[in-house]
Amino acid sequence: MSATRRNAAVSFIFITIMLDMLALGMIIPVLPALIKSYTGSTEKAAEIFGLFGTAWALMQFIFSPVVGSLSDRFGRRPIVLMSNLGLGLDYVLMAMAPNLGWLFAGRVISGITAASISTSYAYIADVTPPEKRAGAFGLLGAAFGIGFVVGPALGSMMTEFGPRAPFWLAAALSLTNALYGLLVLPESLPADRRAPFSWRRANPVGSVLLLKRSPSLIGLALINFLDQVAHVVYPSTFVLYASYRYDWSIRTIGLTLTAVGVLSMIVQGGLVRPAVKLLGEKTALIVGLVCGVAGFAGYGLAPTGIWFWCFMPLASLWGLATPALQGLMSREVDGTEQGRLQGANTSVNGIAQMIGPSIFTLAFSRAVSAGTMPGVPFLIAAVLVAGALVVGIRTVRLAKPAPIPAE
Repeated sequence: MSATRRNAAVSFIFITIMLDMLALGMIIPVLPALIKSYTGSTEKAAEIFGLFGTAWALMQFIFSPVVGSLSDRFGRRPIVLMSNLGLGLDYVLMAMAPNLGWLFAGRVISGITAASISTSYAYIADVTPPEKRAGAFGLLGAAFGIGFVVGPALGSMMTEFGPRAPFWLAAALSLTNALYGLLVLPESLPADRRAPFSWRRANPVGSVLLLKRSPSLIGLALINFLDQVAHVVYPSTFVLYASYRYDWSIRTIGLTLTAVGVLSMIVQGGLVRPAVKLLGEKTALIVGLVCGVAGFAGYGLAPTGIWFWCFMPLASLWGLATPALQGLMSREVDGTEQGRLQGANTSVNGIAQMIGPSIFTLAFSRAVSAGTMPGVPFLIAAVLVAGALVVGIRTVRLAKPAPIPAE
């Protein structure tokens, strides 16, 4: 693949993930209200919304390894394009859903089609030299940040045209992206590097067994799992925590989340490449984890909202860890298994998203009931990342070194 086509392909993958996250972000503020319009009860709507979230994470867990293995067998291009098309049609279904059952079905389907994010990461691994993958993965992390920063604001504005308008816009973006990819996206996985499809390896359990291949891969996978569970503290408890401890309004909470997203974009899109170049992936991973521990501990102990804001830049440097981790993991398997690896990672993320909310919401509820520290969920997150740091210090000694770039 020529450098020009490679750059165009990477740009398309960046746009694909950004639009996927933008569409998801647009739906976050409106889906609970749409559910409530069917139930007529806030309490019932909250229960069903939780069920929707669990179902979405479950679909990610089940189908990510299947989609990743299919991309190893048939190539990345058809899987990415079919996902964009399927996601667009699914948003049409959700926009037209006549009842709660159809809306739930749409959410389940979106969990399946969004599982192709693992294929996007495998595509980047195909077309990027190993020593540059951490920087490329960082750019994809920035795409996530852009989507989650812009999406909720755009979704809220679209509700002026009705509660289903954000779904129609999300559908238009996904279908347009599918058409664009049909024209510009080349295949990244040559036929001679493809692997036969096997249900034994494509099911979630079989896929995760790939992560047991070597001690270093086991350690890196454990770091990823602990990090992902810790990350769930944001969507599960931040709004409740900030409003309870700091008496923040919805506007202040929204602005704070926007600031968190902007800082994440700066780190992932602007600092990962120079940090990895200067420090190397192994050291960048450790530095990111140290910042994560300090940032979460600061959040949990911050006595005022101003102190919380002061810890945000430090906590954002946690974003150095994930791209470095993904770069290290991608070197532990060969080119025929990148899709399977990314599918296994997404399944692990799905497990974290299923168990994380219960851990943090229960801890917050009990802390508030007992009149003790309401910041305990963030302290738990700090402990989880500290565990990842301990594993990381040992694991980086075992991980494969980055190859020396050709002169």
